[in-house]
Amino acid sequence: MAFKNIESNPILDRLPKHLRQFIKPQDYEDYSAIDQAVWRYAMRKNVDYLSEVAHNTYLEGLQQTGISVDAIPNMYGMNRILKAIGWAAVAVDGFIPPNAFMEFQAYNVLVIASDIRQLEHIEYTPAPDIIHEGAGHAPIIANPEYAEYLRRFGEIGCKAISSAKDYELYEAVRHLSIIKEAPNTPQDQIDLAEKAVEDLQDNMGEPSEMALIRNLHWWTVEYGLIGTIDNPKIYGAGLLSSIGESAWCMTDKVKKLPYTIDSTFQNFDITKPQPQLYVTPDFAHLSLVLEEFANTMALRTGGPSAIKKLIQSEALGTIELSTGLQISGVFTNMIEHNGKVSYIQTTGKTALANRDKELVGHSTLEHPDGFGSPIGKLKGINLAIEDMSPRDLRAYDIYEGETVTLEFEGGIIVKGEIITGTRNLQGKIILISFKNCTVTHNDTILFEPEWGQYDMAVGKEVVSGYSGTADLHSFDLITHTISSTTIHEEKSSEKLELIALYKQVRDYREGTNFTISRTKVLEQLINRFPMDWLLPIELFELAKKGNENELCNTILDHLETIKQNKPEVGHLIDDGIKIASQEIVV
Repeated sequence: MAFKNIESNPILDRLPKHLRQFIKPQDYEDYSAIDQAVWRYAMRKNVDYLSEVAHNTYLEGLQQTGISVDAIPNMYGMNRILKAIGWAAVAVDGFIPPNAFMEFQAYNVLVIASDIRQLEHIEYTPAPDIIHEGAGHAPIIANPEYAEYLRRFGEIGCKAISSAKDYELYEAVRHLSIIKEAPNTPQDQIDLAEKAVEDLQDNMGEPSEMALIRNLHWWTVEYGLIGTIDNPKIYGAGLLSSIGESAWCMTDKVKKLPYTIDSTFQNFDITKPQPQLYVTPDFAHLSLVLEEFANTMALRTGGPSAIKKLIQSEALGTIELSTGLQISGVFTNMIEHNGKVSYIQTTGKTALANRDKELVGHSTLEHPDGFGSPIGKLKGINLAIEDMSPRDLRAYDIYEGETVTLEFEGGIIVKGEIITGTRNLQGKIILISFKNCTVTHNDTILFEPEWGQYDMAVGKEVVSGYSGTADLHSFDLITHTISSTTIHEEKSSEKLELIALYKQVRDYREGTNFTISRTKVLEQLINRFPMDWLLPIELFELAKKGNENELCNTILDHLETIKQNKPEVGHLIDDGIKIASQEIVV
């Protein structure tokens, strides 16, 4: 199977349709010569520095994942190499919803924002880009223990329940990252977007599971350190891909703390350097903390708290009962009795499943307007319905054709004529269907005979609750609409002229055109673009290699002039000169 305009492979072929909607072609030809120079500068600087402070997997991982310092990685090439370690990569447009991002990880697929930061934001960008994703995330998955952590994190994380406000915050952060990275965005627009994010962050209420697990993701996958407090190494992608922050984080100005479950409650600000970071002793410890957190999730705790979280999410979710019956829909109501769930209600399309497979006859077509059912034991009977043998069921008139009144411990009364029962593979009855049925709770009518057939779920308790649907085929999940997309610069004739100069130098270095006069390129650059600092460094590197001392000195004089007129790029120029004469090959 092939995606439209995307070369597929066996790992990508396993992706469900609802994840494929986020994938876009990489469009490698759209990268300009300036983009390639930005990648090359950032990677050469990173490799030079990170070879000393990154986890030892980093340099090996660059080779194993097909990433070079000289050219932006082509995802087709990366996928051919990643396949050997059981992973793949896809291109997306910036941020995607957290559940989707994590679900990709569960399928061993790296999500890579394929755009690249502008030269003006070479040290840090709030928007995901290919430097962050490709050079940050990809190399560390060459470590098997870390790769398994990432996969497992995705598997658990995509089940985390969000709140309605989480999605608002996601949209606000996405919008902010897009306009901050976009060229020529007015400052007042950025200020407004930052204020919107701040206001939302300050009024989120009790954090959802997704908010908490995103903190774990941030302090490990994005900003994690490994080793000892006194001598940590970098493995987090945000640090590996940020020229500025990878050096800053190693200073005493950034507090180092042992990585524990407590980091779940430490929020982060995506737009600023982090004041504290967490150090894990090894990658296996990450998985221990993840399992510790998973034990607090509705996925494993079930009960009334699971239903409350799903109601607050206002989104599609699933509960699983003790019989294995799964109910997927938007949960809107719950009746509780003595600390246990005694009744659940969904509104709108609902589907029933067992073992993640939809029950025949119980799709959203059969339950278009919601589903309600009592949960728990019958009043005065110790034996739960699910534990009754066929003889027990007969004794209590729970039998085809019988008209019965079932009173549950929570005060729910179901009265009607039994049509049939549905059993799971273990023989437990998981669903009973009635006609002429009335369901009441005290004076409230929950179901009337005129509404048609009543299907009653069987289960003494809710054992699990999680985001999304049990059977991916039950709902139309191809509904993602992006509120804002990455803003691509309309290239002016002036910008195209500068790109052409960069391309000449790149062609010369790669050996595709030796007729280019680098002296003439420098003259044109000084005349037309006197404040561009990156191309002179590329020219200096070539002159240095060719022992062209006079050209080297001319370039250095020009760079000194730029530093005086534009001191904020002085350190970038100094670092560029330093690494320009070094042989850095990965």
